[in-house]
Amino acid sequence: MKPTYEPHDIEARWYPIWEESGSFRPELNPDGDPFTISIPPPNVTGVLHMGHALDGSIQDAIIRRKRMQGYQALWLPGMDHAGIATQNVVERELAKEGMTRHDLGREKFIEQVWAWKATSGGTITKQMRAMGFSCDWSRERFTLDEGLSAAVREVFVTLYEEGLIYRGNRIINWCPRCHTAISDIEVEYQDETGTLTHIRYPFSDGDGDGYVEVATTRPETMLGDTAVAVHPDDPRYAGAIGRTVRLPLMDRDIPIVADDAVEMEFGTGAVKVTPAHDPLDFEIGLRHDLEPIRVIDTEANITPAGGRFAGMDRFDARAAVVEALGELGVLGEIEDHHHSVGHCSRCKTVIEPMLSLQWFVKVQPLVTPAIAAVKDGHSRFVPKRWENSYFPWMENLRDWTISRQLWWGHRIPAWYCNDCDKVIVTREDPVDCPDCHGTVYEDEDVLDTWFSSALWPFSTLGWPEQTEDLATFYPTSVLVTGYDIIYFWVARMLKMGIHFTGKAPFADIAIHGMVRAEDGRKMSKSLGNSVDPLELVDEYGADPLRLSLLQAAAQGEDVPFSEEWVDAARRFGNKLWNALRFAVEHVGISDVPASEGYPADPPPPEQWILSRLHTVTAEYDALLDEYKFSDAVALIYNFAWSEVFDWYLEMAKTPLKDESRSEVTKQTLGVVLRDLLKLLHPLMPSVTEELWSELVGDGLLIAAAWPQPPAHEVPAGVGDLQELIIGLRRFRAEHNLGARKLALEVDHSGGTSAEWWMEQLSALGRVDATVTRASIDTKAQIGRAHISAGDIHAYIPLEGVIDPEAECPRLRKAIAEAEGMLKATEGKLANSNFVERAPDEVVAKERAKAAEFTATLERLQGQLTELGC
Repeated sequence: MKPTYEPHDIEARWYPIWEESGSFRPELNPDGDPFTISIPPPNVTGVLHMGHALDGSIQDAIIRRKRMQGYQALWLPGMDHAGIATQNVVERELAKEGMTRHDLGREKFIEQVWAWKATSGGTITKQMRAMGFSCDWSRERFTLDEGLSAAVREVFVTLYEEGLIYRGNRIINWCPRCHTAISDIEVEYQDETGTLTHIRYPFSDGDGDGYVEVATTRPETMLGDTAVAVHPDDPRYAGAIGRTVRLPLMDRDIPIVADDAVEMEFGTGAVKVTPAHDPLDFEIGLRHDLEPIRVIDTEANITPAGGRFAGMDRFDARAAVVEALGELGVLGEIEDHHHSVGHCSRCKTVIEPMLSLQWFVKVQPLVTPAIAAVKDGHSRFVPKRWENSYFPWMENLRDWTISRQLWWGHRIPAWYCNDCDKVIVTREDPVDCPDCHGTVYEDEDVLDTWFSSALWPFSTLGWPEQTEDLATFYPTSVLVTGYDIIYFWVARMLKMGIHFTGKAPFADIAIHGMVRAEDGRKMSKSLGNSVDPLELVDEYGADPLRLSLLQAAAQGEDVPFSEEWVDAARRFGNKLWNALRFAVEHVGISDVPASEGYPADPPPPEQWILSRLHTVTAEYDALLDEYKFSDAVALIYNFAWSEVFDWYLEMAKTPLKDESRSEVTKQTLGVVLRDLLKLLHPLMPSVTEELWSELVGDGLLIAAAWPQPPAHEVPAGVGDLQELIIGLRRFRAEHNLGARKLALEVDHSGGTSAEWWMEQLSALGRVDATVTRASIDTKAQIGRAHISAGDIHAYIPLEGVIDPEAECPRLRKAIAEAEGMLKATEGKLANSNFVERAPDEVVAKERAKAAEFTATLERLQGQLTELGC
């Protein structure tokens, strides 16, 4: 074995061995129960970021453990065609050549995108392999492959036939930069300070005196107003309802209507109604039969319907309209106004609500079963608190805009007759109109990328065909994902999965947080705080990165990432390497059986470590079953480092020197290290596989059985032994005594005096221990340092060990310093203003400091007494 842990060579060696051996395929355990994870498909344009690294590390930890537990474990990979993102990438490439997609035409452009995918679209899957993710690549899918395209078409046509997909003129979110409609959840709202502009609309009937004042954040839209609305119960406008006002700048009369949707408390209580550019106004317009007038086009410019402002950019028009209103004398107050402004989640452009002919999914009939699935426990959110976001969001959903004005994606399977205007939605491309046999033309739009993603858990398994994979692996077992796509993706998969298969698509929904910068801010290239996981892999290895992410991923919480964690995980890998190297090269342990092989009647030190192995394995399993990865990693990390490496390896050294006892110690050390490798394998697969080949050598660890160590009683006295040894080590450190051997008098009146116990105390404590059963006289403690553990008391004769003349002044000085720090801390805590006003964590920190200073004082004063100062 190499003297140190070198992750890169190891990781490069084992991944192809695993893949070529078929270890990633569920057929590895053909008789096991199925266990399925469908990967959240990364965009074909994507490269691995820290969120992917965390998400994949969690999924791989789950699937590797389930594989070792004997399940038919399938982790199904794939990529999303990512409509807008991919089209933008290829259009940017064309722009470098001075071309647009329109220069190529639709067919040639799509060919260009497929060519780009073939050469550049698989980057992220190579990076996933570099992370050691054990997906079944033989089943890899793509949302635009032939099978998934067939599923998309079947779903669209079925929903259309059921009346759940329709085409209509409704208010949608339009991105002027991406030139497409986007759904509500693709809009990101940002708090901004804008203006609230008051405009006076003069009465145009009766004697023409007076006006109604409205307030708006988007004065340019007043060009398309077709009414003013007030609440029917607002006494201020009781006499105005039914009258008309003159629309400034446009010189047309519009009515004043009464509608319950108006908030009397906002502004003046009167609102301008622009049915073509606001969702609430659109609904008011429907109720009052108002004409919608589109005054902003798809380029975010004013249309000819905007009169003299036609052709102006919407924001330029905003300023021009306000200026013109002022010149006309109808401009009221302009006040600062804090509000949320919608931006395209892709390009960050301010979205424009506008009336548009689009395709929609009627969501309410799909929502009810998806809510029931979670309430009834068929799918559960982990942590459960995410239900509190899921339920209200689902209950308030608007119909989903699914058409996109793009070329790359699933083309909407709808055709229109040139002669009779019939709309034809069909599973097969029509030759002509089925009603009049006229010629037909195909819809130009494609479907929202999330439409195909919503079918991912069942379409990837072969649906609508009733395949063996679908029968075996659906519903899937767990979905692992970040909270940021619960609405984009999780909710839609629940709706579609239940509607088309009758079953919720996954049993558990394990939600993790986002990986953030160390200060808690979002990672961003613009902020200069983003971290490239592949650079970390190059420096530290994939296994350390995986372990560090899992260690930090408290359930459902964000992960404030620090590179120091990866370095610490690398050091842990080196510690593991050294422990196995000691066992294999110095102790001569090898050919450990792949399973079982536990000693039947182990001596107390071996009995202790085997009892801990059993207990820790059970606790570890319980934590992993509940997706508490940070807790599970902390448990196994501490067991390995503190109990196996720091305690048992040291305890084993004494019996290993005795041929009459060494075999059972070798046997125990072998099975403990073997099972430790198994427990760590889902977290650090490559280094554990390498060490398995040295320790066991039989078969692959990835395919080995998960450990089930037998239970053992904890032998009496182990805890006291460890506490005494820790006390001895502390005594040496405090007095700079190094490794010199000390005398130790042990009073066993309340404890054990077993031979093994004294042997370990002498060896690990580096002492010559003598035993007395009579308690040492209290007076005799002067000149002896006292260490206790439970009911056992031990004394170190200080003569010849410590010089009182040098030590006593040092102790008095240290006591004075500790008293000063304790007094200052107690003074803070006695100040009621500090305790009541300071943050809870600050007060708790001061209380912890006070407790620490008190304990330090007690220890130092005890040492002073022992020296007889």
